[in-house]
Formats: sequence, structure tokens, C-alpha cells
Amino acid sequence: MSDPIGVEINDQDPMVVVQGIDKVFTLRHTRSIKEYVVKALKGHRADMTDSFKALADVSFSIKAGESVGLLGLNGSGKSTLLKLISGVMQPDSGKVRIRGLVAGLIEVGAGFHPDLTGRENVYLNGAILGMSQEEIDRKFDDIVAFSEIEKFIDTEVKFYSSGMFLRLAFSVATHSEPDIFLVDEILAVGDEPFQRKCLERIAELKRRGQTLVVVSHDTKRIQEICDRGILLDHGHMLLDGPIAQAVDRLHNPQ
Repeated sequence: MSDPIGVEINDQDPMVVVQGIDKVFTLRHTRSIKEYVVKALKGHRADMTDSFKALADVSFSIKAGESVGLLGLNGSGKSTLLKLISGVMQPDSGKVRIRGLVAGLIEVGAGFHPDLTGRENVYLNGAILGMSQEEIDRKFDDIVAFSEIEKFIDTEVKFYSSGMFLRLAFSVATHSEPDIFLVDEILAVGDEPFQRKCLERIAELKRRGQTLVVVSHDTKRIQEICDRGILLDHGHMLLDGPIAQAVDRLHNPQ
């Protein structure tokens, strides 16, 4: 087996390796031309941008079958880190190496085309996640049944509520049987019965040995899903240990 860059690896290698990554965002400010000119005339820097370091020298690895929760307050870098693992973003420095297929729910309805029906989007999203048409054909009824939106499967998804998006997106992603499954606050959307159904599905994936990386502010639920916690604060990794220890440190900062 080889990773995405073609380096030979064996079954003992981690599923996820994050090595010394930094990520900086440029923030653009809306200022008037007058403010810009006045600053320049006074000899002040008239730059209308600032930089924000979302992650700073973060390193860890995740073994096959581990369930890891990314914890931290708003702005700590959790979602940015998850996007780097998913490949949606690239680090400014450092490396992220992934082994196997990755699927996840980072944004509601990501990968769905609004002008296509639910049925068409199942095939589109399934293909994006690496499923063959034959595999989607075989799993289609189960995907729709899990989503509980049978009556709307041939309706264009631009008419779906966010909860309907969630149901179908979650169902497609989990039925794609990824090696690494990523979840970002997605369980906060939808009603309580479906949230519980999602948790049961994630628990099933965990029992089957799939690797999980979860971001959530709901520390009670993240402890139900994860065994290990990585705590972030303003882009820095404060702790990597048992999930209960990470949750306690989050609630009781030193």
C-alpha cells in the first residue's frame, strides 16, 4: 500500500500524520478610501489586511481504529485542522499525510449540487467519495432509508432544509465506508432522534475499526464517541491524551 505521494507504507503506519503544521489566514478589512489616504499621509502603514495564525507547529499521529476528538473554544483552530486533514486546505508549512480513503461531514451539503435531485446527488457525492456506480446501486436503498427522506429523493436539493441536507449527506458519507471519517459539528443540526441515530451509526463505524476524527462543542457527546482528545487553544496544541482528561482541561484551564 502507498500513501497519496507514493511512499510505500505498511499496515503498522498511522492513518493520519500531522507534522509541524502552520496555517495563516489573511484578514481583509473594509475601510474607506479616506481612512486609507489619511493613514498614508500620516506615515502610518496603510495596509488594509492583517494576518491570523490559525495553527502553529501542531504535530500528532492517529493510528488505525482510533477515535479522536478535537477540542477547544471558538477560534482555537479545530475546524481548520480538520480541513487540513481532509485535504480541503493545505498547510503553509509542515506536512499532513493520510493513508486510505477519507470521507466526512465538514459542511452541510458540501459536494451536493443544488439543481440536482437527491437521487442524482447520491450518485454524484458517492462518486466523489470513491464509490463505484455498482456500489452506489447496491447501497442506494439503504442510503435513502437511513436518511428518512424517501418522499423527497427526486426533489431538487435546493428545496431541502438544512436538516434534510444533513440526513442525506451523513447517510452517503457513512455508507461509503471510508478508512477515516471526519465530522465537524454536523451532529448539532437536525432533531434529537436523528442525532441519536447518527451517534449510533458512528459507534457502529468505531466498532468496525474505522478511524474517527470529530470536532464538537458538545463534550458529553464527544466523550460518547471518542477515546482520545486533542485540545487546541489559539492554534497551539495544549494536550493530547485520554478524552476525559482533555475535556476536564477544557473546562478547567490551568
